[in-house]
Amino acid sequence: MENRSYKIKMNGNGIQTNGIHGNGIHTNGINGNAVHHVSVKASIHPAKLKARRQRWNVKPSEMAKNTLNPIRAIVDGMKLTPNPDKPMIALSIGDPTVFGNMPTDDKVLQAMKDAIDSQKYNGYAPSVGYYKSREAVANFYSEPGAPLEANDVILTSGCSQAIELAINVLCNPGDNILVPCPGFSLYKTLAVSMGIKVKLYNLLPEKSWEVDLQHLESLIDDRTACMILTNPSNPCGSVYSKEHLQSLLSIASRYCIPILADEIYGDMVFPGCTFHSLAPLSSDVPILSCGGLAKRWLVPGWRMGWILIHDRNDVFGSEIREGLVKLSQRILGACTVVQGALESILNDTPQEFYQSTINFIKTNAEICFSELSTVPGLNPVMPSGAMYLMVGIEMEHFPEFQNDVEFTERLVTEQSVFCLPATAFEYPNFFRVVVTVPEKMMVEACERIREFCARHYRPRSQDSNELDQ
Repeated sequence: MENRSYKIKMNGNGIQTNGIHGNGIHTNGINGNAVHHVSVKASIHPAKLKARRQRWNVKPSEMAKNTLNPIRAIVDGMKLTPNPDKPMIALSIGDPTVFGNMPTDDKVLQAMKDAIDSQKYNGYAPSVGYYKSREAVANFYSEPGAPLEANDVILTSGCSQAIELAINVLCNPGDNILVPCPGFSLYKTLAVSMGIKVKLYNLLPEKSWEVDLQHLESLIDDRTACMILTNPSNPCGSVYSKEHLQSLLSIASRYCIPILADEIYGDMVFPGCTFHSLAPLSSDVPILSCGGLAKRWLVPGWRMGWILIHDRNDVFGSEIREGLVKLSQRILGACTVVQGALESILNDTPQEFYQSTINFIKTNAEICFSELSTVPGLNPVMPSGAMYLMVGIEMEHFPEFQNDVEFTERLVTEQSVFCLPATAFEYPNFFRVVVTVPEKMMVEACERIREFCARHYRPRSQDSNELDQ
């Protein structure tokens, strides 16, 4: 409300009008014909009170400013000018489809064609996904120790959205989450943008990237809302034993911390190694398991993921489930055509396809590990699954470079081979190799890396002699 003064002409009617009329005018006892000043309390529309902006001043939100993908931040700042005399070999992108040598199975394609031809999936689905599609996922992943029903499944736009929903439903600003180091950069990207603190727990390369259990436990406090476990691992290619997973579950149980299990590479393990899904190993820890079609079925662009809700002791109760439903309603769900094809994709893809894929990845990983193991100054760690191999750099033998970013940058400049510096995973002095490229390209890349290292490697004794001189 705002006070204003007006001149009002009054007709003489012999009425004294002390007080407030329904129109909000104070007349203070006015008689006769006259012009008087009166006070008016007028209701002014709020829009009329706002000062007109003199210039444009549009700024990004705090969430937008706090969103940063470490990989993009590092790669975008690198000087990546390949050697024009050598064709580029990119071993940096976690997309198995890039080179065209790893197509999905014909049954998968046919399922999509049938879904399109049916014209049943051109409209909106429920935000959590079609019931029949969720039931298909539940049946596919259900185990005696961890049974699933359709209502335990939320379909999402890729595994990335599944991870986002899981973090969102478990955490508030000011909480913290436990994240593997080295680990998938998206965890931090999502958490920090939402005001959630990230605590990095160490993985041990000398133990095939097992979790440093003591370090993990030391990070837990009363604001720890979630523990993220990635198995099989990006970027490490590690696959945890049943015993190691049980040790991790024991810590979660002791401190009553729910787990986000990123199992997008589930079952993508090399022959002789076994993938153990986390949920069947747990008797009491509630788990949100995130997965999708992207990697195992070689269709990352189809953007089909899911959350599997494992909560046998009803720790999550109805609120977490309702929270996931509400969060899924922020967008209108995953691609409906892929949902229509999902049951056939899960049930009809032949085992030979999965086996062929993993055999190819293992062969490439063995080539890369074997070749780089004999390169002075490099220490590759043999993976057991997924699509990656991590290589340690003995930086003291490469004095020209301050860190892994400079090392990999020059590798591009001189040899046209691009490996992702592990600083992008907050684990310096390593680089990650994607082992899904054609075999000949893998061999060629390793030869070029060997040539690069031979040119820049300096033995310790030589370093000492140079210092003495």
